[in-house]
Amino acid sequence: MQKNYFLAKLFGLLILSAILVLLGTLLGSTGASWDVVGVDQIILLDIRLPRSLGAYLAGALLGLAGGIAQSLFRNPLADPYLLGSASGALLGVGSILCFAYLGNSWLEIIGLNGGAFLGALIGVLASLLLAGGYRSSLRLLLSGVVISVILGAANSLFTFIRPDLFQSIQSFMLGNTTLMNWSGVAIMAIALFLCLAITSIISPVLDALSLGENTARTLGLPLDQLRLVFIGILALATGCAVAQTGLVAFVGLAAPHLVRKLSGGQQRVQLIFSCLGGGILLLGSDLIARTLFAPLEIPVGIVTAILGGLYLLVLLKRTSFGGRP
Repeated sequence: MQKNYFLAKLFGLLILSAILVLLGTLLGSTGASWDVVGVDQIILLDIRLPRSLGAYLAGALLGLAGGIAQSLFRNPLADPYLLGSASGALLGVGSILCFAYLGNSWLEIIGLNGGAFLGALIGVLASLLLAGGYRSSLRLLLSGVVISVILGAANSLFTFIRPDLFQSIQSFMLGNTTLMNWSGVAIMAIALFLCLAITSIISPVLDALSLGENTARTLGLPLDQLRLVFIGILALATGCAVAQTGLVAFVGLAAPHLVRKLSGGQQRVQLIFSCLGGGILLLGSDLIARTLFAPLEIPVGIVTAILGGLYLLVLLKRTSFGGRP
């Protein structure tokens, strides 16, 4: 009975996802397009479809990373941009953009996705070093805030050195899905598959940690090693999403909360639903961003920030009256 209930909820989220992808393919800032075999074919199949799928996959990666962060650190306000991962990813993208004019072949090989992942990994490792390890969650979170500020200053320095890059970097900081293409979709799909596969295998450690550190250790699980694996997945998911869409606020924070009641407390189910919730949230926000003031498109990060801010206000109000977040 419980399995059938889970499958029904999963099917419902998948149906909603498919509807949003279809709407994202048909609707744009210039109106609706229906001619799949005529003049609208390029618009539908080469612009809107990869943009919609890309926005969904980026949201799914952020939702997964947010679910991991909240479970790993046992903090309901944790999000994928903890530990300096987002600022590091943005620094990696800024480094590639800033120094690509030197004609360095290594930079061309690394590309924006590689630069974002390496930057996210550097940010996470710097936070770990500053915190002296990962045994103290509070110290690690505070270290992530410090590293984020430092890396953010480095990003500002890039715009000072190369003023011509200000618009590109600003676009990344606000969040943008307009440049999504099929190669970006493929990269995020592969990254999401790998992250989900590994997470599903080692998710029992999150169930154990939810019972407490001491209880988890009595189960004989290699907690220290598995924590590092989860942190690596967090960096990979965040880096891939940021490389394609820039900094999209609140998706990774809100998505796990929105689907938590559907998961029944099982971490594996929670992470899967967080993926779907993140994809639905970001793609829905992208549809609003491209149609609300059509033909003018606003950055999707602005929409997610407004929606996420309103959601946090509701969450804060519920918590202040003794409710649970």
